[in-house]
Amino acid sequence: MSHDHISVGRRVLDIEARAVAALKDSLDASFSAACDLMQSATGRVIVTGMGKSGHVGSKLAATLASTGTPSFFVHPGEASHGDLGMITADDVVLALSNSGETAEVLAILPVIKRKGTALIGMTGRPQSSLAQLSDVHLTVAVAEEACPHNLAPTSSTTAALAMGDALAIALLEARGFTPEDFALSHPGGSLGRRLLLKVDDIMHSGDQLPLVNQTTLLRDALLEMTRKGLGMTAITHEDGTLAGIFTDGDLRRMLDRDVDIRQATIADVMVTNPVIIEPGHLAAEALQIMESRKINGLVVCDPDHRPVGAFNMQDLLRAGVV
Repeated sequence: MSHDHISVGRRVLDIEARAVAALKDSLDASFSAACDLMQSATGRVIVTGMGKSGHVGSKLAATLASTGTPSFFVHPGEASHGDLGMITADDVVLALSNSGETAEVLAILPVIKRKGTALIGMTGRPQSSLAQLSDVHLTVAVAEEACPHNLAPTSSTTAALAMGDALAIALLEARGFTPEDFALSHPGGSLGRRLLLKVDDIMHSGDQLPLVNQTTLLRDALLEMTRKGLGMTAITHEDGTLAGIFTDGDLRRMLDRDVDIRQATIADVMVTNPVIIEPGHLAAEALQIMESRKINGLVVCDPDHRPVGAFNMQDLLRAGVV
């Protein structure tokens, strides 16, 4: 017997979308109070919850931590067996329970209260035990679960997840959290690489730097380019400062000219006053320069205009900057 999976999927998405949309109208001073508590805490935000609420809470703790609000998740069952020692009076506890009557969560509230730790409850029932015991209560009630039996946590967990995201982003903006701050929490991600990686980290230097003197014969300069494999070479004056650059592209263009490859020096064909970059600049900046100038490589020069490194687009690709 065929089943209309698409219709069911659309019905579920409609129900959950309505649940999230309803949260917007329910936001009140309690939301601001919860944000103020978390922002002013000198400790951390400790998120707890059981079952599906626990899975949502774990994700929320991770989102808070990565957006500037130090946070971690504590399982309420483990909390009763020693993990309550992780919670201090300087922290704020954010407890999730749709019913507000989850036994494992309620069991740890007396200790939390005794420590003097601020408590934010997030439930679907404002009259529940957790809601009444909380310093601030956030209502995430839903009209119905997406489950046809109105049993499996679906709309309720989606609403709690969305409310958690709203808290995290409100705190992010209040703290003035920047993309650079985000990158420091995500050094392994693409954003981290784009915002933290410097040209110093990817450039070829020392013996790997293609470099010749301006009196070098063109044929010898081509051998240097071949050995170093960057598709270019930097050319220096006698005092070691940069005189120019010569690339594979320049070689192809040179073939249209009347140049004696056996007798010419690199100075006869090099590009003078090339685009360069100094150490310490972000690799993302280098990428922007290369794309805007339509070039495939850059020479890195120190403040005295002496070449100290070079890299090409392939290096940026390997580093994950592109």
